[in-house]
Amino acid sequence: MTDATWIQRTPWLLVGTATLLCLLGLTAIARGDELYQLGQFAPRQQIWAVLGAGTLIAGASLRVERLKALAGPLFALSIVLLIAVFFTRARNNSHRWIPLGLMDFQPSELAKLAFITMLGKHLSRGHSFRHWTGLLIPFALMLLPCVLILREPDLGTSLLFVPVLFAMLFAAGARLRHLLIVCLLGTLSSPLLWLQMSAEQKSRIVSVFTQRDSGEAPDDDGYHLHQAKRVLARGGVFGSELAGVPFENRRAFRLPESRTDFVFCLIGERWGLIGCLTTLLLYAALTGRGLLIASGTRDPFNRLLVVGVVTLLGSQMVINTAMTVGLLPITGMTLPLVSYGGSSLLMTSFSLGLCIGVALQSETTDPGEEPFRFLS
Repeated sequence: MTDATWIQRTPWLLVGTATLLCLLGLTAIARGDELYQLGQFAPRQQIWAVLGAGTLIAGASLRVERLKALAGPLFALSIVLLIAVFFTRARNNSHRWIPLGLMDFQPSELAKLAFITMLGKHLSRGHSFRHWTGLLIPFALMLLPCVLILREPDLGTSLLFVPVLFAMLFAAGARLRHLLIVCLLGTLSSPLLWLQMSAEQKSRIVSVFTQRDSGEAPDDDGYHLHQAKRVLARGGVFGSELAGVPFENRRAFRLPESRTDFVFCLIGERWGLIGCLTTLLLYAALTGRGLLIASGTRDPFNRLLVVGVVTLLGSQMVINTAMTVGLLPITGMTLPLVSYGGSSLLMTSFSLGLCIGVALQSETTDPGEEPFRFLS
């Protein structure tokens, strides 16, 4: 591929939106350092951002055929790591990280990408998923990491596998009526899921329906949601950065996990409603450009890979932003490219790099290969 072709085929909109989201996250994390004075997280995130740029380039340079060949071992490795995490020391009554000295690795981040690659490889092999029995393997591939992640416990991350599975099945050509029936059965079985939830998980769901916007912060699980909305509303339309709103009572606006799960609130506090809308528009542009990449490739695995990555990031964004304003229960989920954290940023950057690689390599698809299309 010549330099001119490489420049022409690079999805610069995807690269630009990802960069802007990362920079926006850095400003929010820096604001959290200023407000809460619990450590300097912004300089560390800058280092992760530089490393993330490297992983993005690595993902774009990787031949997608090699990733497809490694899908099985990668998925098996992710399962082993999800099991190994239970032998580490618990933090806040959960087992989610494997200490590696300079950083703590979160196996669930790898598991998400491994699931996408493994499912994409399976769905690109044949048409068995067009029948009821053919749906068993895709759902089994989803349940295996989901159950392990639920046991950590991490309800939010485990929920992300569901929209990814359905989106990839739909893109591969699964029958829509089959997927709708599965959704209906899942809805009817929700009481069973409720019985399996812990008291803390149940209280978080209940707090969505009992939330209040005024008065003192509650002492139960509604505290995080109450404080999140207060900090978010503090920025108004233009934010404290532009309007110069002082942050006098730090204790009243205390927000746990502000630079990870609730970083969207810091964006609203610093840049106001304009910053929040800009964030959502950037994610919309990133998602739309990713879908264009998927529609522009002939190879089934490539298309399913991009659809899976885009659905994963889009679902994560929707859940994270919705929980901060009280539309969904608090699940402890980060905002991709924006929240503080090395594992999430590196894996997200690598996944986006793979999407860029598909755009760059799509012209090299074997012209004799059957074009990917929906099955009739």
